[in-house]
Formats: sequence, structure tokens, C-alpha cells
Amino acid sequence: MANSKYEYVKLFEVDDEVMLPNLIVVRVDGLDFRRFSEVHGFVKPNDEKALELMNCCAMATMEMFSDVIFSYGFNDEYSFVFKKTSKFYQRRASKLYSLVVSFFTSVYITKWQDVFPQKNLRYTPSFRARVVCCASIEVLQAYLAWRQQFCHISNLDNTCFWKLVECGKTDREAHDFLKVTEKKEKHELLFQKFNINYANLNAIFRQGSCILTTKVEDIVKYHEDGTPVKRLRRKATVIHSPNIAGRRFWNEHSILLKELGAFTTDIDKINPDYVRSFQVENKLMPSTWIVIRIDGCHFHRFSEVHVFEKPNDEHALNLMNSCAVAVMEKLSDFVFSYGVSDEYSFVLKKDSQIYGRAASEIVSVIVSLFSSLYVMKWREFFPHKELKYPPSFDGRAVCYPTREILRDYLAWRQVDCHINNQYNTCFWELVKSGKSKSEAQACLKGTQTQEKERLLNLRFNISYNELPLMFRQGSSAFWDKKDATTVDKNPDACCKRKIVVVHSNIIEPSFWEDHPWILD
Repeated sequence: MANSKYEYVKLFEVDDEVMLPNLIVVRVDGLDFRRFSEVHGFVKPNDEKALELMNCCAMATMEMFSDVIFSYGFNDEYSFVFKKTSKFYQRRASKLYSLVVSFFTSVYITKWQDVFPQKNLRYTPSFRARVVCCASIEVLQAYLAWRQQFCHISNLDNTCFWKLVECGKTDREAHDFLKVTEKKEKHELLFQKFNINYANLNAIFRQGSCILTTKVEDIVKYHEDGTPVKRLRRKATVIHSPNIAGRRFWNEHSILLKELGAFTTDIDKINPDYVRSFQVENKLMPSTWIVIRIDGCHFHRFSEVHVFEKPNDEHALNLMNSCAVAVMEKLSDFVFSYGVSDEYSFVLKKDSQIYGRAASEIVSVIVSLFSSLYVMKWREFFPHKELKYPPSFDGRAVCYPTREILRDYLAWRQVDCHINNQYNTCFWELVKSGKSKSEAQACLKGTQTQEKERLLNLRFNISYNELPLMFRQGSSAFWDKKDATTVDKNPDACCKRKIVVVHSNIIEPSFWEDHPWILD
């Protein structure tokens, strides 16, 4: 990143490394998926297609992130277990859960039409994620046993509930009836009243799904003489087991023994409170400005594959802006956001209690929602370009104690925008003129702002200060001065808040003097 007098704001970033020898689990679960399933007409109590879609997403995630050795999922949740020696992104919790939930979300949307060809995706789904630090292989074993037990209990309850509703009971009546029934009674209810043997239900409903990866030979190309060139690649496989935390299941898979360790005993009793104590939850400091910054993951490659215009693609930037506005409209506690290139910073109001100020909840929901919007809005901004693979973003939360420091943070991002954009403009003009990328880099090495401006002006007849403001200053989004605009003079009429996007100098005090309500 570019050097500036505002760089000190990086000191407020907190390290969240998961220390060795802790085993890392990232758990992803759907946000308000009860409503999502109703809106999209999922079959009750279980929609096999919806579960297949979740499995597809988990398989793609494991193939994307090679450090994920094992995953287990049911309903709208999935747990991803990283190998014990993983150094993935320096084991930073926020990086891990934000990247996993972002990619998972993007795949969910890109695969939707394959699984539900007759159903339109009515609105953007989103997920949340957190890290569970398992201090030992025994804690991991207890965690997996807990999740599978929860799968069984919730599925038994849901199966009974929906059968009661189908035969005429109201939701309240069905809930009240099941509240006082034991496990054995539920089994008897299903068998005697509905002729259902619970043990014969589909294993994916009762046991959930496990995914393991193996290495298989794949033909990548052929020699001139026709002989195939083979490479080993990772392939994810879905299996179902009644006891994933049992020694028999675990110890018969060599990859689990090698990368995670062996289970030495079987678990007789599960203590959920014990397992919950290992869930990492960082509560963000009260009465501070919370900034959530998201960044595109490997967007250099993403922009090349999708042939973005260099140095700036207006459509790509407007897509980012549209996603940011939609995030703010969805979560009204955000008072301001600033974006440039493939990054966006969202500012929460100082007294916000959104998600209890839990860092993982806030960051993962924002990253997931942004990823979801990016994929769903792609066609709107690139009607003639196919989305060739799912994008992903990472995120972090940083607290700033005062308005002045918050403004310095935003100034730092805008300074970075200017320096990087000026460099990139020069770089790509040199490349377009015939220089190689390494020659262009060598030409620009050590040059200052004024030298780059002269290069653009004299060699390429470009006045840097006349380039579009969005390229030079980035984009700022905030609520309009009037919190609500009355539709008509009727006092009972609806009120609608409006977000505006501008390309302004937010470093100078004049911007904040002209818009005092943003940080008030």
C-alpha cells in the first residue's frame, strides 16, 4: 500500500491469529434461511435438492482451499476443518472465515440454476461464519459429535412437526405437542400415526453429509503422439455415516489420520456448553467507529479472466458501487462507505449494536451479502460477459475511537486510491505502447507524482487531473441529508431513505463541513 501520513491508522488493526496447535474449524450457516426456504418453496421438512446444493458448495470450497481436509453439513450449515499444520493466510481468523463464507455464497448463487432450473432466485441469500478453535483432537471429536447430534435431533423434530401440520394441526399446536414429547415418543408417533420408520429415511436427512478429498489422476492435455498428460488433482467426495465422531469412521480414512490425528476413544456423552466455549467471538469495543473493509481475493487474475478494461473498468467499479449501496440499504446502521478498485470500507454508526458488535458475525454477513450481490448483479453491468468462476472477498473489522481518526482512515484509503491509480494509468499506457510489463515497471520505478503526470502529459497526451473523478478519487456512498423523503403530503404515506454516491475529495475538511450529518 502507498505510504502517507495517514498510515498510522493501521496500528488500530488487531491481530487475530489462531495459534498452533489449535485445530481450525470454520462454521458457515444460513442467515434467516427459514424465510428463504419459504419464499423459494423448499419441500418440508427436508428439500433434497437444497441439501445437494449445499453439498455442491462445500465440495467446491474444499477444492478451492486445499488446506480444508474434512467438512460436515446438514440443513443450512457446514463446518470446514483445516489440516493441523495449516498456515493458510497466517491462520488469521477474519481472513479464514470471510474467504470461506464469501466463496461459499458465490458458489451457492452460481450453482442455483443447475440445481433448481425451474426456480428463480428471488432475493440474495447470505450466510454468516465463525471460527471454532479446537485445542486438541478430542475437542474436534466432541464438536463433530455435537453437530451430528444436533442434526439428528432437529431433523426428528422437524419431521414430526411437518407431519402434524400436514394432518391439520396449527404451527402452535404442533409445537406445543412436541414440546412435551421425548425422543422415543417421537419415533412412535411417526411409526404409529404416519407409518414412517425414522431409521429408513434418507441418510442425508438423518446423518448429514461428510466430504473428504482424495487425489485422483486427471488428463490435462495430450502429447503430439496422442499420449495423455496426467496430473494429480483434488477431488471431493460426499459420504454419509451414522457416527462421524466414532473411532471406526475416523480411523479408517488415512487422510484424516495424517492431517488431523486419530480418535483414541468413542464419545459417550456430549456437553454442548463445553464445545461452545471454544468458539471464537471477538466483541468489538463499545462507543467506537467500526469499519468493515472488504477486499477482492486474487482480483488481478479475476479481472484478466473477465477482460476488464485497464487501468480502470467503469462497469466493474459501478458494480462494486451498486453492491455497496445495496448493503447499506439492507443494513441501515452503516452511515458511510468508501470504495476503490476491488475494495470497499463500510462505516457503522458509533453506537451501533448490530449483531451485538460481534466481529465475526458482522464481517461474515457483510462479506457474504456483498459476494451474493456481486454475482446476482453481474448481468446488470456485464450483459455480454459470462461470469466464468465465482468471485470471493475477504474482510476485517477495525475500531477507531474518534471521528478524527476515522476521517484519517478514510483519507488513507483515498490517498492510496490516488497513488495506485496514477501508477496504474502510467503502467498500462506504457504496456499499450509496446513495452512489456517488466519494462513498464522498471520505467516507473522510483518516479514521483510530478514525474508520472509529465509522462502521461508529454508521452500520451493525457492530463491526469481530467480523468474521471471515480478513477482518481474513488466512490463515497452515504444517506442523503433528509433521512426520509415523504412520498406525498399524506402523513400516513410511506417514507423512503435515499443513498447517494459521489466522487469527492474526502481528505479535505470541506467535504465533512458540507455533509455534517454523516458522522453526527
